[in-house]
Amino acid sequence: MASYVLRLWLADRPGALGAVASRIGAVGGDVVGIDILEREDGRVIDELTIDLPGEDRIPLMLAKIAELDAVDVEDVRAVVAGLPHPLVDPLEVAADVLRERTVGEVFAALVAGVGRAFAADWAAVVDPEGPVVLASSPGAPAGPWLEAFVTGARLADRDPQAAASANDVAWASLEVSGLALLAGRSGRPFRARERRQLATLGRVADHRWRELVTLDGMRAHPARSS
Repeated sequence: MASYVLRLWLADRPGALGAVASRIGAVGGDVVGIDILEREDGRVIDELTIDLPGEDRIPLMLAKIAELDAVDVEDVRAVVAGLPHPLVDPLEVAADVLRERTVGEVFAALVAGVGRAFAADWAAVVDPEGPVVLASSPGAPAGPWLEAFVTGARLADRDPQAAASANDVAWASLEVSGLALLAGRSGRPFRARERRQLATLGRVADHRWRELVTLDGMRAHPARSS
């Protein structure tokens, strides 16, 4: 059996998900995980982790699902590094961030963890006032692009519809440090639950940043800490 993640839109009504699961079962598949990403206006976006006998069953599965009313498949992808744990993976990133002992290590752990937990193409921590890219993964856009995106996103943040328009990039403001955490991926938009998780990880990193900066200040001026 091979594992896949299927992201789809369906009507937010009883029995809708069961109908999809029935079609998956009809081609020999098994639903082993369900994650609700977003729910709004009578529609819900779900990610299903499924086991299939082989890749050749995917077209047949999609054809069966297409027979259902009000169901649209957004994406299907193979799981190549173990089954995803959408609630556990961000917690592991937070734990990694909190155990780091320097600011540079905190941001490096944050960028690497976000890339893993969200299957992002890239991630970065930016000081938009610099502009300075404090940490980034391979493939991240250049500093001027990141600065321009954060500036535009902060202006658009007053309008929720405008703020959510860039579906291929998610960002979070680190209020204490004034920095910004960004992640991008192509072909699979960031949804509401993922954006909330990214914002929470930003707050965790911001908290650790404040702790480390405070400790550095106490070491530099020990008399002030007495």
